Amino acid sequence: MERQDTATERPAWAPPEVDIDTPSIARVYDHWIGGTHNFPVDRELARKVAAGNPDLPATLRANRAFLRRAVRELSALGIRQFLDIGSGIPAEGNVHDVALAAHPDSTVVYVDIDPVAVAHGRALLADEPRAAVFQGDLYKSEEILDAEDTRRLIDFGRPVALILAAVLHFVPDDDDPLALVRRYTERLAPGSALVISHAGAEEVPRAAPEAAEQYRGAVSQVIWRDNRELAALFEGWELVSPGVVRAPLWRPEPAETPDPGLAMLAGVALKPGG
Repeated sequence: MERQDTATERPAWAPPEVDIDTPSIARVYDHWIGGTHNFPVDRELARKVAAGNPDLPATLRANRAFLRRAVRELSALGIRQFLDIGSGIPAEGNVHDVALAAHPDSTVVYVDIDPVAVAHGRALLADEPRAAVFQGDLYKSEEILDAEDTRRLIDFGRPVALILAAVLHFVPDDDDPLALVRRYTERLAPGSALVISHAGAEEVPRAAPEAAEQYRGAVSQVIWRDNRELAALFEGWELVSPGVVRAPLWRPEPAETPDPGLAMLAGVALKPGG
C-alpha cells in the first residue's frame, strides 16, 4: 500500500510535472468522493472548506453516485460512447469503469479545464486505449468536439451520452446556458443522452450557500437553479423517469439510503428519433 504521509512522497500515479505540495481543487474533490488520488495538503483544504458547509462532501458523493447510476442505465439502453465534460480526475469508479464493465467495447472521453486533473487523468488512463482525457474549455465546444481524442473515440453518427455533471452551475444566465448546451447537443445523433447534475433545489433559497464558491476558488460564482430552470436545459429532449429530481433520488439502488435533503439536482434525457 502506498504511503502518502509526507508531502515529499510521490506515488507512481502522480505525474512528475504536478506540484503535490500545493492543494489542487481536483484532488480535493477526489478526496471528498472517497478517492485515493490526493495528498495531505488537499485533505487539509478539504477540511477547511467542509467546515463552512458540512453537507458539501456528501452532496458531491451523491453527485458521483448519480453519475454511476446514469451510466449504468444508459449502457443498458445500448449507448457505448460517453463524452464527460468537467470530469475532474477520472479515478476509480468513474465513467469508464462503469461503461466498460457493462460493455467492453465502450469508449469514453473526459475533458476538464483543470491541468492538474488532466495530468493525473493521463497517467491513470495510460494503459486504457478506450478512454482518453484532455484539457478543454466548456465554452469552446468546437475545440472539444473536433479534438483528436474525441474524433478517435467518438462517432457522432451513433448515439453518445453527453455528461455535464456539476459544471453548468458555473455558467451564469448572461452566458445563456441553454445555448451552450445546444452547441453540443446539435452534433449528437438521435438516441443520444444528455446527463446533467446541478447545484440547486426544488425552490432555491434566497441566500444560496457560498461554500461551493470557496471550493471552486476564483473560477466563478456558483449559480443555483431550481427544478424548472434545470428542466429547461433539456428543452427538445425527452426526460426519462423520474425527471429532474434531487440527485440521490434519481433511480437509487436498492441498497442505497438516499438523503433527499442534499442540494444537487439531476436529470437524464434522450434525443428523440432514435
